[in-house]
Amino acid sequence: METENQITEINTMPRIGDQAPDFEAVTTKGNIKMSDFAKDKWIVMFSHPADFTPVCTTEMSGFATRKAEFDALNTELLGLSIDSIHAHLGWVDNVKQTTGVYFDFPIIADIDMKVSKKYGMLQPNESETAAVRAVFFIDPTKKIRLVMYYPLNVGRNMDEILRALEALQVSDKHGVACPLDWKKGDKAIVPPPKNLDEYNARLADDSVEKTSWYLAKKNLDL
Repeated sequence: METENQITEINTMPRIGDQAPDFEAVTTKGNIKMSDFAKDKWIVMFSHPADFTPVCTTEMSGFATRKAEFDALNTELLGLSIDSIHAHLGWVDNVKQTTGVYFDFPIIADIDMKVSKKYGMLQPNESETAAVRAVFFIDPTKKIRLVMYYPLNVGRNMDEILRALEALQVSDKHGVACPLDWKKGDKAIVPPPKNLDEYNARLADDSVEKTSWYLAKKNLDL
């Protein structure tokens, strides 16, 4: 029978705004430590259930083929599954040989499940031995900014992952919010007035598109 501490460990799920749990791990690119990642880099950390499986192969190939887009957004990719380093290397080789796609980013060999447990990637009602499809967006201060969870049988959407990453970065840089379906080039929402002086200034401001006094958008210089 599982102890209370074991259950708590499995169910630990870092939340938006939490500091990303630190760890050391063996990966396909050598040993890494989360806190050693460059201070100016974002990190997209993602788990997959198992090597040599169909959906996971399509997803990892998606990250690999679009790695240049993540590079352009100053973002490191970091994969994970509960497999050995030898399984990871064999899978990387198999996909490269059969499709020409090379997984040129570190994949954590989390055979002891230590990292998976720290990040809430093990969800017992789905599986106790395979990580669900989790994605963690981690900013340069190592704070978790966005979390996505998918079940084992549904693949992720790479366009949405990239869109969300860029929206987070644009929001930080320009002090704006991103509306429904926002993508690069779209207008962003400016913060609403906090007092009557700002309210009157907003009404007189022709540089923003006003739907209402509290909902206004502007073009960004990206």
